[in-house]
Amino acid sequence: MPLIRTPEHRFTDLRGFNFSPHYVDINGARVHYLDEGEGEPILCLHGEPTWSYLYRKMIPILSQGHRVVAMDFIGFGRSDKFTEPSEYSFEMHRATVEGFIRALDLTGITAVVQDWGGILGLRVATEMPERFARLVIMNTGLPTGDKAPTEGFVKWRDYATSTPDLPIGLIVKRSAVDRDSITNDIVAAYDAPFPDARYKTGAQMFPFLVPIEPEQAGTREMRETRDALSRWTKPALVVFSDGDPVTKGGDRFFRKLIPSTANEPEIVIRGAGHFLQEEKGEEIAEHIVSFLERNPVNSI
Repeated sequence: MPLIRTPEHRFTDLRGFNFSPHYVDINGARVHYLDEGEGEPILCLHGEPTWSYLYRKMIPILSQGHRVVAMDFIGFGRSDKFTEPSEYSFEMHRATVEGFIRALDLTGITAVVQDWGGILGLRVATEMPERFARLVIMNTGLPTGDKAPTEGFVKWRDYATSTPDLPIGLIVKRSAVDRDSITNDIVAAYDAPFPDARYKTGAQMFPFLVPIEPEQAGTREMRETRDALSRWTKPALVVFSDGDPVTKGGDRFFRKLIPSTANEPEIVIRGAGHFLQEEKGEEIAEHIVSFLERNPVNSI
């Protein structure tokens, strides 16, 4: 179980990222997280191939009245990274999220999830619903392998799995609607956790782990998650962008699946691609603040 750790100097002077690092040991690996503000916890989970830097525009707004916790998955950000592909599995990532929540003893959680953050976060939320108060679901899905993936995902998977040294920062830039907004220093910040290809094994493996066949690992969990969410009555807000070919149509899926979404407005973030937090973070944060105000914890 070889683990490597990105040198700390890689994270100095990152644009717009002046948050203090925090660490916790989960199943033998050091997991990094940001922890800003006080109050009810908002747990922000990133996707592939980003890290908690993705939430830097949202944290200052959300932390004005809440405690914002943004973790890095193993293989990403400041968290430890396995070098062996076989160490990365759906279950390893799921158990890490569960272990993280238990280690910090988070309760009354508002989960803010996107991409793999949704696949894993929604699974964990339905496994331990007593710890979760609200859901905010962005640009993600619950793939069971029963339906063909989108063309956008197929193209992404083919590219990611055939590129041995993924250009992480450029992937974020290329996914943007306004590519000029992703400047060179932002690209460098997304590259910071990955000094060379050895550090990118987790990013290389995530596309392989997305369930696209009915018997693939994770499909049972995704079916159970869908079933649990079909009976979810706590507040849930769906916020998808209009420029993401990978998760296109997912907003309709979640609004149809989760009964409590009927109580919330249909929000579409205009002019943003897959990583909508990067392009429209402040706007999304304001929507989440309004969602929290509409659904105070004592009314849930």
